[in-house]
Amino acid sequence: MTSAFVRRGGQLHADQLSLAEIAAVYGTPCYVYSRTAIESAWQELDTALAPHPHQICYAVKANSNLAVLDLMARMGSGFDVVSGGELARVIAAGGDPARVVFSGVAKTDKELEQALTVGVGCINLESVSEIGRLERIASDLGVTAPVALRVNPDVDPRTHPYISTGLKENKFGVDIATATEIYARIASSPQLSPKGIDCHIGSQLTDLEPLVDAISRVLALVDQLRADGIDLDHIDIGGGLGIRYQDEQPPSFDEYAQQILTLFNGRKEAIVVEPGRSMVGNAGVLVTQVIGLKPGVEKNFALVDAAMNDLLRPALYNAWHDIEPVSTDSPPATMAWDIVGPVCETGDFLGQERQLALQEGDLLAVMSCGAYGFTMASNYNSRPRPAEVMVAGDAHYLIRKRETVEQLFELECGLPG
Repeated sequence: MTSAFVRRGGQLHADQLSLAEIAAVYGTPCYVYSRTAIESAWQELDTALAPHPHQICYAVKANSNLAVLDLMARMGSGFDVVSGGELARVIAAGGDPARVVFSGVAKTDKELEQALTVGVGCINLESVSEIGRLERIASDLGVTAPVALRVNPDVDPRTHPYISTGLKENKFGVDIATATEIYARIASSPQLSPKGIDCHIGSQLTDLEPLVDAISRVLALVDQLRADGIDLDHIDIGGGLGIRYQDEQPPSFDEYAQQILTLFNGRKEAIVVEPGRSMVGNAGVLVTQVIGLKPGVEKNFALVDAAMNDLLRPALYNAWHDIEPVSTDSPPATMAWDIVGPVCETGDFLGQERQLALQEGDLLAVMSCGAYGFTMASNYNSRPRPAEVMVAGDAHYLIRKRETVEQLFELECGLPG
């Protein structure tokens, strides 16, 4: 994957543009993404999987900006969506609904109707109750719903418990032991057409062994279904491939693909993958400015204009993001700093105990923020969400305007009288 952010002459650059130049144009905090890095990641995975029929369905939840989705659609990507809003975004960005898999554990009737009306490629069912609702809706619309059943293989993905999705205690999918019975019901329904099977064990995977274990269990189930007379067109193995945040050493796309291709050797079913973080995670940064320094007896605090509402991952998961100075020219002495924002929560930090040489007014780049950065942002403390910028070589484009305070309450209404 192309390295999106490099230092030249002491200045951190996105592609060929300095982050300081971008911050001067758009202000801080702001998210900055590299088009080159996103394209490189997608094409690298597509090439690695080329020996077997496959479809990359980008996980929209990772970064749902229309410009990112437009870029994916231009490369021929499909999409993994988990809400009606994400599906509407894909269509607005020029994505092909026929290349969409609609996942999600609690789809509403309205969302199921939306999916069938626009013609999504597959609806990933997550419960028996959802089957009954979809049958009714498909019957009312006079269509046959293309479906896959998400199975839970009870495999530990060895990741953070909040992003583990393949254990029995997780809310996702159905117990794999019950799948043959459920598929028999699906196959007998005139409103449903069994197209595939789905499995996703978790996010930020850095070890392929759990994934191989899960896929092996799913393939055994697919073989049993074929013996029962149910042939499937595709096997959706989910996403979740990890990236480097600190010192992780996740598998390369080639290593990942080789394990998958070995498992699928001689099989006719197409592979569907749902990468998100690995496509965009290291293609984005959050640029923030130091607005004050607050040395203390126990802690030294660097007060910045970004906060947990802009980047939730550190507060939510205690997630690590490298934090780098945008400029390393003439630095003062290095100290250990907690990088904290203006939000009224002790958990409002972007990084703790970071050895940095800081002065008021300095710009910092919070690295690896292309995934689950802006999409998890909020307006807590009535803080407008930041701008988003796409860089392509020596050009930069505003792909989301910075919110204004007025926009935060334009949908609210005062009491009458």
